[in-house]
Order: sequence, then structure tokens, then C-alpha cells
Amino acid sequence: MGLYDGVDLRLNVPHSARMYDYYLGGFTNFAADREAAGHALAVAPWLRTGARANRSFMRRSTRHLAEAGFDQFLDIGTGIPTSPNLHEIAQSVRPGARVVYADNDPIVLSHAQALLTGTPEGRTAYVEADVTDPVGLLAAPGLRDTIDLSRPVALSLNALLHFVPDGHGAYELVDHLKSVLAPGSALVMSHVTPDFAPDDIARLVRIYESAGTAAQARTLAEFVRFFDGWTLLAPGAVPTPQWRPAADEPPIDAPDASAYAAVAVKP
Repeated sequence: MGLYDGVDLRLNVPHSARMYDYYLGGFTNFAADREAAGHALAVAPWLRTGARANRSFMRRSTRHLAEAGFDQFLDIGTGIPTSPNLHEIAQSVRPGARVVYADNDPIVLSHAQALLTGTPEGRTAYVEADVTDPVGLLAAPGLRDTIDLSRPVALSLNALLHFVPDGHGAYELVDHLKSVLAPGSALVMSHVTPDFAPDDIARLVRIYESAGTAAQARTLAEFVRFFDGWTLLAPGAVPTPQWRPAADEPPIDAPDASAYAAVAVKP
């Protein structure tokens, strides 16, 4: 059987995950994705840089949390695998780490096997679930079989919630996820903002909406609201390139990322 056998990828319709893959220079994208991504890049040529900055934040935050003792990770809105993936970073620090990936995109499902190759000591799992149904997501057998929710979990919602407008209950679903996690858990998030390039972002939102993907950029105050009741780790909510940048990473200006990032811990 081929990789995509039995999976309806709707290749004639652009998909945000495949467009993101294109920004990163990946190859799991198709003509409709490249056309929509081309329109987006025409109004915001910094998108490739922003995607790389977001990916780098994922790597830095995962490593930091693993080094701080976290050995359970839940990554919702996984996207198309791009090495190093979250489990590779976490398990390079803590070989026994357990990682669950969750996504509702059929193309991610078709690539899930690439996400299930971890260390012999650890465990990785993939569940097909939607962040807009947090109750169903948390009840998925693959999740419960891999992660112990009575112990601290590092929850990642990277580059995800700007595709969940307020009308779809973005804050409510995050509050539900936060409520079931044990004290000491962490919330890791990045999110597109209009604060640095409002005209570009407004045009981008229209492009995504015309391609069939709901989108909403959020200001710093709107972003920080997701972390209500939890303790932000230094340096707080900042542009993605400014969250504990590595010395060997080239500097990226905030407008070229146009996204915020933060990590918070549950008291």
C-alpha cells in the first residue's frame, strides 16, 4: 500500500499544515497549498523566517522543559513531521520521556509512523483528535495509555490557536485543557499577532479565510490571557525569537516573526 492509500487528503484544497510545510522548505505540499502559500508570501515575504522562528522556539522550549525534569509531553496540532521533532528533542535529554502527538489533519495521520520512532526507553504515540473537542481528545485511548495526567505534563499548542477564532471557543478549550493537568504542568504556546505588522497580518487572515481556514491574530494582551492563573517563566510573553534565544541562532526582528511565544507553569 502507498503512503496515502485510504486517506482523503483533499489535495485540491489548501491546508494550513501543508502551507506551513512549504514555508519551512518541506516537500509534503501540493499545487493548491503552494498557490495559497504564494499569495501569502506575496503580502508577507517574512513568513518563511517566521515559520523557522516558531520551529526554533519549539526546540528551545522543549529542551528547556526536558532539562527541568519534564518527562511527559502532549503536542496538539502537531503538523507535518519536520526533524528534529518534539519527541526527538525531549528524548535526547530524557530517553524515557513519553510523548503524545495529536492532530486532526489526515496528512499528519498518513505520516504518523515518522512520529512514532522514539527511544527504546521512552514511548511516542499519535492520536487523531481535534483541539476544538478537548474532552474527546483527552479521552483518546492512545493518550491515556501513554501519559499519566495525574503527573505534570508539558502541553504544547504551538502555532495552533490562531486557527481557532474566539467564536469557536479558543479560551474555553484552553481552560479545559489547563484544568485537567496536574500542578507543575507547563503550557507552551506560540501565536500570530497583528502587533508588529498589522496590515500584513490583516491581509494574511483574509488569504487563509478565502482558502477555507478560519484565522484570528491576537494582541499581546489577548495572547497572555490564555495563561491566566499560571506562572509565566522568564522572559514572559515575547516575540518568538526572543524566548531564550540560543547563542548560535541568527537574530530575527520581531516583525519578521509576528508571533508571540511563552511558557507557563501551573501552580
